[in-house]
Amino acid sequence: MKFRYFSILLLIAGLLFSSCNTGVKPKEHLAEIYTAALDSIMEQDEALSHEMAFIAIDMSEFDDVDEESKQEILSYFNEKYQVDVMDATFEQLKEKGFYDPGTLSLDGVLLTIEKVEFKFNNTVFFEGTKYRSGLGAVGVEGTVHYKNNEWKTKEVKQTWMS
Repeated sequence: MKFRYFSILLLIAGLLFSSCNTGVKPKEHLAEIYTAALDSIMEQDEALSHEMAFIAIDMSEFDDVDEESKQEILSYFNEKYQVDVMDATFEQLKEKGFYDPGTLSLDGVLLTIEKVEFKFNNTVFFEGTKYRSGLGAVGVEGTVHYKNNEWKTKEVKQTWMS
């Protein structure tokens, strides 16, 4: 009798765990994941986006993202925000003359993702920043989750502001 209850319990547990797995491999959808995360960062503190001339996305740490996926991300932001979009670090922006040493600010915004953790159940945790100047920047953390056949941000919050 105990064996029968134990077998039923194992069967139910197996069904519960298998229903949580959608069969989607997050690392095969990095463009969508990074786009959702970066867009949620972009939506933070809209005053930082006022009269921005460009959006720079620092992809220097996007090790597993191929060039085609990087182009997808850049195209998304170009189409959505109708400004020039580029892959550049802060140092590269300074070298290109996009940083004004007089005002200590950029003519646009720099988005970065500094930390990415792939969690269970098709959830990805991220930490990033939106930077306009030393006195105009925000830190953000959140999660991207796969639901209804798309990657969407689930929980996003500002962690600091300057």
